[in-house]
Formats: sequence, C-alpha cells, structure tokens
Amino acid sequence: MFQLNRALLTRYKYIFNSFIKEKRTTKTGVALLYEEGSEAAYDVRVKLTKDILTIQKQDIICVSGNDNSANHRTVTIRRQEIGGLGLSIKGGAENKVPVVISKIFKDQAADQTGMLFVGDALIQVNGINVEHSTHEEVVHLMRNSGDEVTLTVQYLREAPSFLKLPLGSPSAHSSGDSSPLFDSGLHLNGNTSNTAPSSPSSPSTNQSKYEKRWLDTLSLPLSMARISRFKAGTDTLRPNSFEMLAVDGVSSGILQFYTSQESAEWLRALSTNISDLTLENIKMTNKCCSPCDKVIHMGWASERLHGSDSSRLYKYKFLALKGSSFYIFSTPPVSTLDWVRAEKIYNLCEVLFKVHKVCLAEESWLQANVYLNLQQDYELEDKRPYCFSVMTGHGKSHYFSIELGSELAVWEKSFHSAIFKEVQRTGSKTYMCSCQGEALCFTIDFDIGFTCFDSKTKGVLWRFKFSQLKGSSDDGKTRVKLLFQNVETKQIEMKELEFQDLTAVLHCIHSFIAAKVASVDPVFVESQSIANKFTKTN
Repeated sequence: MFQLNRALLTRYKYIFNSFIKEKRTTKTGVALLYEEGSEAAYDVRVKLTKDILTIQKQDIICVSGNDNSANHRTVTIRRQEIGGLGLSIKGGAENKVPVVISKIFKDQAADQTGMLFVGDALIQVNGINVEHSTHEEVVHLMRNSGDEVTLTVQYLREAPSFLKLPLGSPSAHSSGDSSPLFDSGLHLNGNTSNTAPSSPSSPSTNQSKYEKRWLDTLSLPLSMARISRFKAGTDTLRPNSFEMLAVDGVSSGILQFYTSQESAEWLRALSTNISDLTLENIKMTNKCCSPCDKVIHMGWASERLHGSDSSRLYKYKFLALKGSSFYIFSTPPVSTLDWVRAEKIYNLCEVLFKVHKVCLAEESWLQANVYLNLQQDYELEDKRPYCFSVMTGHGKSHYFSIELGSELAVWEKSFHSAIFKEVQRTGSKTYMCSCQGEALCFTIDFDIGFTCFDSKTKGVLWRFKFSQLKGSSDDGKTRVKLLFQNVETKQIEMKELEFQDLTAVLHCIHSFIAAKVASVDPVFVESQSIANKFTKTN
C-alpha cells in the first residue's frame, strides 16, 4: 500500500554538500596489472593527471652507444671463484613460463656487466637456445659452462610478478637444485674455499649502456570514463582492485594495489578527477541550452538486470538529469541529436528516487541500513554497497549501483534538485480520472494544492491545500483514497479516485509535496538527509 503522509516525507532526503572531495589531481604509484580470469599479474606504474590515466611498463633502453636493439642483448659473464655468476633465475617450460633472471647480486659478476636486469628472459646460454627448456636444463647449462657464460637475453616487460619476486626464502648459500618457481642459487659455483675472487672485466668505455625505465604503454582519457570494482556482470567485489574504462570502452586492465587503503585512495583520486571533468562537460553542454533545459548531473551507474533464468546481470548505463527529464543511455550523449536517442526518457515529476544501500565501510552497510531505516525489500539480494532505485510510471523500476558513497550523495542531491526545479517550473500537472463513473480532472498545483473538477463543465468539485492531506491508501492498481482534513469542521474527508496510471500520479503527488516542504521548511528536509545520519553513525 502506498502511504502518502508526513512519515513518507521523512524518506525524501535532500543531500547537501556535506561530503569532502579530495582535490588531488596528480598521483603516481605502483600496482599489479592482470586480466580477468588470468593468473599472471604484471608490475606497472600508474600515473594520474587531471585528465589522463597512464599505464607504464618497465623496459630496457640503451642510454649510450649505438645499440638499437636493447631488448636483445648478448652478455659474457666471467665466473668468480667466490660469488659465481651473481644471479638467480626462476621459471621454466614445465610451468609454461620462460626462464627469467629473478635476482642480481650487487657488485658480483652479473651486476658488474651493467647489461643484465631482473626480468630478463634467457634466450640462449652459450649459443644454445633455451626458450623452451626446463628450469633444470638451464641450471645445468649455466653451472657447467666453465669460467665464462655467454647469455642472450630479452627483457620481458610482462613477466609475471612471481618470476621476479621471491616466493619463499631459499638459503643464500644453497647450491642445490630448487623449485623452478623459486630462486636457483646460481650466485654460487659450489666452491667454498676462501681464495680471493678473480677480478671480472668491467664494461669497456665504448660499450653500450642500458637502463631500466618506466615507459608509457597506455593512456586513457578520464572524460566520461567509468570505474568498476566488481567482476564483470556480477556483484563479486575484486579485493583491492578496480578497472577503469575510457568512454570508447578501452580498459586499463585490472589494477590491484597492495593495501585496501591504497586502493581506496586511488579510487577517490580517480573519481574526483572524473567528476571534475564531468562538471566541465555539463558546463559546455549548458552553454547551448535554454535555462529550463540545462543538465543538472550525469554519470555512469551499473543497472541490475534480470534475465529469463532469473540470474542477476549488471550492465553499465549512462544516466543524465536534464531539464524536465531523466535519461538512460547505453553510451554518453556527445551531440544534441543523441539526447533524443536515449534508451529511456522519464518525466522528473513522475519518478521516485529511493536510496537502498549506503555504508561508511564495506563491512558496515547492513548496520547502516538498519540505523537509517532504509527499505530492505530486495536490496539484500546483492552485495553491492551503494545502491538506489528510480521508480517510474506503470510500476517500472530501475535499480542502480555506483562505486563510492560520495557518488551516491551526489546522485541523491541531484535527483531531488532536478525534481524540485521541474516541479517549480511546471507549476501544475493535470490527470484524467474517474469517480463513480464520472469523468473528472485531477490537478496538482504547486501554489494551490489539489483540485478536482468536472472534465466537461470545468466546474470545481473540491479543492484542498497540501497541508490538508493527512493520509492515503491505494489498491496497487488504479484506485486511491485521499484523506483530507476540512479546515472548518476539522473532520476527515475521503476522496476516492481512479486513474489509468496510478503510480505516475502518486509519484507526482510525492514530488509536489516534497518540493513544497523543501521550499517552506528547508531545515526539516536537511534534518532528514542521509549525510547527517551518516555523520551521527560515524
């Protein structure tokens, strides 16, 4: 039953600017990059500027000399009596990964060449191709190669992190064979005598010099970009990870950070920059619009869909509040013509916005729902923490989730602001209805209140102010009973009406009353804001 009274108004929350936006526009950090469903993760550096997210990968470049093929290098290492080759390796064909240098020991033979780096994949050992060799075979070749070992290497930019970083703690003095996924102790040659090491040859002055540097591999524009912390199409949260997709659908890949705090900081920084660019786009769009057709807010959200097999699916939608309408797009509008090609367009006076989930922390959203007395009918069906619905006429409803609580606050504030402005601009809405077989017209007027008149004679049958409405009930189909208090008699009068689209009428009544309350009693509306309750909860 649809209860339309002052208690219902307490659910109509007006969010003001009580949240703090992080103003950082530049940021640099290191993350792991992986693709959905892949076990391999690669080290990358992430750079954020005001309008670009750049993904960098490490590579070897020639900083002096004439070598134009820095990614293929042939290096001869002179074995030391103490210290051996001075490097360790991981990987092998038995694990479907190349053999990679995982450690280089400072001031020992490999390090003194200046031409070998952690992450170099072995191509040849003494002229023998080892690209498809096992770990044990490569270890055997290198241990039994005499005083000098000639290696041909190629830097593997996307070497899985586990090939470069120690997964265990092998003894620094162990020279036995070890797991192909652990460091092989090739920094020793098995000679435990205390004789002084031979002096390895230093790089000649005319020899090419190399450095490992971070190089740009992907740059994604932030304008109209979107962020996802969830696995595609599901409500499964990626731990400490998120993906950013540019407006053209190009993905950053899954960026995983080492701590939840670091991941949260990156999310806030990215969200802030994307929001700032969205505001710039709104300003540009509004320059070509009339005052009554301006964009209030727009951005991405995930809509929950229900398939024929009742499985939950999520699909990105671009939402916009513009003029008198709420728009749903599959892709952002970039021209004037795009606005009429929206998937759905709803009149703002006839929609009802409802927050379903809010949380201060991932683990506390359920407690927050209980504290805030939010509706808990179907929002518990998923695990997404920030959700809202937009209910429209004919019982249609769209359920959306977004990534951050601050975004939820912006959407709530924007929806209410857009609805209030449209109510004030429209002034009144009239709907056809009937009562006991008589064709009537029912008008909701921002200044006057409710008026019912004969559709033929236009004679007024009754009129009440918004403040005189004391309650309502409906059958969920076409009929509604409105309870008004007569100012003179103080008695309650019931008016029963029947509408073809009852839901749209009830939403419109709600919008007009809420806008009226906001105009005459903003303190009351502010006191009902979720932002204030969040502050108390926190």
